[in-house]
Amino acid sequence: MGNLNDKAAGMDWEKFRESTRKSTPVDLSENPKDKKARIDKLEANPQAWKEYYFPKYFTSKSPAFHLNASKRLLKNFFKHRHYYEVRHWARGLSKTTTCMFDVLFLVMTGHLKNIILTSSTYDASEAFLEKYRVQLDSNQRLINDYGRQAKSGSWTAGDFTTKKGVRFKSLGAGNSPRGNGNEEIRPDCIIVDDFDTDEECRNIDIINKKWEWFEKALFFTVDVANPYLILWNGNIIAEDCCVVRAGKIADFTEIINIRDEFGVSTWPEKNKEEDIDYQISKTGYESHQQELFNNPIRQGQTFPEMTYGICPPLKELQYAVVYADPSPSNRDKPTVKSKAQNSCKAVGVLGFHNNIYYVYKCWVEQTTNNNFIDWLFAAKNFVGNTTQLYIFIENNTLQNPHYEQVLMPLVHAKNTALNESLGITPDDTPKPDKWFRIEGTLEPINRTGQLILNIAEKDNPHMKRLEAQFKGANPNSKLLDGPDMVQGGVKIIQNKNAIAEVGGIEVIKRSTNSKRY
Repeated sequence: MGNLNDKAAGMDWEKFRESTRKSTPVDLSENPKDKKARIDKLEANPQAWKEYYFPKYFTSKSPAFHLNASKRLLKNFFKHRHYYEVRHWARGLSKTTTCMFDVLFLVMTGHLKNIILTSSTYDASEAFLEKYRVQLDSNQRLINDYGRQAKSGSWTAGDFTTKKGVRFKSLGAGNSPRGNGNEEIRPDCIIVDDFDTDEECRNIDIINKKWEWFEKALFFTVDVANPYLILWNGNIIAEDCCVVRAGKIADFTEIINIRDEFGVSTWPEKNKEEDIDYQISKTGYESHQQELFNNPIRQGQTFPEMTYGICPPLKELQYAVVYADPSPSNRDKPTVKSKAQNSCKAVGVLGFHNNIYYVYKCWVEQTTNNNFIDWLFAAKNFVGNTTQLYIFIENNTLQNPHYEQVLMPLVHAKNTALNESLGITPDDTPKPDKWFRIEGTLEPINRTGQLILNIAEKDNPHMKRLEAQFKGANPNSKLLDGPDMVQGGVKIIQNKNAIAEVGGIEVIKRSTNSKRY
């Protein structure tokens, strides 16, 4: 499916109408009996219905999350009568288009009678709604099967009513929604699209005011006794914004990013990996994280700046530490009613010299377990025989099955394939909340200039991601895996140094092996 929002933006509406007419040819010789049978068959299969009536938007195969979203919406609307859903789909995933087709299906099949569409401004909401109006007055297949929709005298942009009495109304945030009934029918569908703006999200008073308008003025235009649908479309552009607040109370909230937790395109038929890479390469880390990965990064107060410097040669270190965070669980992540996992994996090579902690090299990215293991071998090869090396993988109680059942078999397989020996120690020490351990361990040494990132790696995308995660770090950050990896490595170094200072012996608990006799 193509993205209607992108294709129609700035387009001459008459040309858009003509394009819509040409893309929806009909068979005028079809007899009434066959026509009815065809319509009945299409209405029994909503996906087939959409593909038939809107063919120009299905140039790419629909991804599973499109199909699932439509099925979920229709099932819950018919089952529960009242349904509230929020879709945090990234740019380029056709959230506006998919929403429009679902709503038009319900309109044409007689289940919705009074639709309000709101956006950040009235002009924006009118532009969104104009896409509905074009389909209703110019889509030849809809007209052929459901009759002419345009009603003389009631067909103006921003507020129009079809011949069958279905009303569509545009509202900008803050506009009065009162008096928007359709004769005796109160609104039964509220669509909220791109409600937040970047500028407004910098002012919490504006967000509070807009949210109050939605909750008190707009939401209660629906009739408590009748079926209704509330649907929000918007990617997460701030940690606190209206669409995020809506997501916390919705019946269902879904986060879909341009790539999944394994770093693979969520819609490969449309968004090719090389195209995603190109767009990401032309934008800053913070920008594409917000627009493509629902991860708004704002300059934090804890790590406002990170220091780059020249790292001493590895051979001058007593030892180096490779610390790895596999992040297979959500234990330390904010709770969101969603199956999406925004964590990334992280591996770093750290050293300590003259009371300064150095991050020599790092790998920070959403990726597969195989790539994660490759990073460990790359980290070992980076250090080579220059100094003693210790390799640790975070292994808390939730990660333990993942460590033993997934990661270690991959390590053993690669050891065999490469004829190498990657000695790994699981770090299963009890840990406090992720944010507090990052702040408590790393903020003091960063503030005093004792945490240095390798300047030779400054242009490496992985080091850039690590720096961005540090700068955006706060208690509500969704991506802290890079700083968490550094904290783990620093803590290992601190423990080793403390033991060495008192002349003690470090005892590492040996992991049990059920296959050892």
